[in-house]
Amino acid sequence: MPKKKLIHFEENLTFPHLFQPNYRDLENGFPLRTHWAEEFFKNSHPIITELGCGKGEYTVGLAYKYPEKNFIGIDLKGARLWRGSKTVQDKAMNNVAFIRSRVDHILKFFGPGEVSGIWITFPDPQPGKERKRLTAPVFLDRYKIITTPDAIIHLKTDNPDFFQYTLKIIEQHQHILLYSTDDLYHCDLAEDVITIRTYYERMWLEKGKKICYVKFRLNRKI
Repeated sequence: MPKKKLIHFEENLTFPHLFQPNYRDLENGFPLRTHWAEEFFKNSHPIITELGCGKGEYTVGLAYKYPEKNFIGIDLKGARLWRGSKTVQDKAMNNVAFIRSRVDHILKFFGPGEVSGIWITFPDPQPGKERKRLTAPVFLDRYKIITTPDAIIHLKTDNPDFFQYTLKIIEQHQHILLYSTDDLYHCDLAEDVITIRTYYERMWLEKGKKICYVKFRLNRKI
């Protein structure tokens, strides 16, 4: 393992806003589940989570823009999370946390209605493994448990197949489509989804790739 990565892993252990639970922690119950507001953030502000957050560009960018909200990024890769955690530390931001874990365990981290919105930014498209996609019904059912009734889910992807798959799931399960485009940077939308760009997104745009975007609410009647 490169020396730089080892240094980052060691520094990750010092960040009070980065949680790296092991299997036993999850089995015994993650202590902040249902208690993020009062025990970690020390306020009652809405909690937004970014799934597969990578370096945390959206988690940090949104937290900086909206200090009246709290943000939690989740990713499995510690080397990526170091970048976002380091930025939070350097800027002394108190409305951000990160969790190093698989999104599969999301019900271990949040209680019913604890999350007010979800961002899914450039997830693994899981070709040939639709059940593992972060907009698959099995995941949307979990999001339905942890989110508030008015929560909005945002998806950004450079993968047209993932984009079309998500639209199909929204239609099949009668979720509420609020907006969609298969070419985000050539549409009339002027929101956070435009102003914040991830490292890889900038690379893809430079190569001329189109970015797809979907915004929707969950159908809670079924």
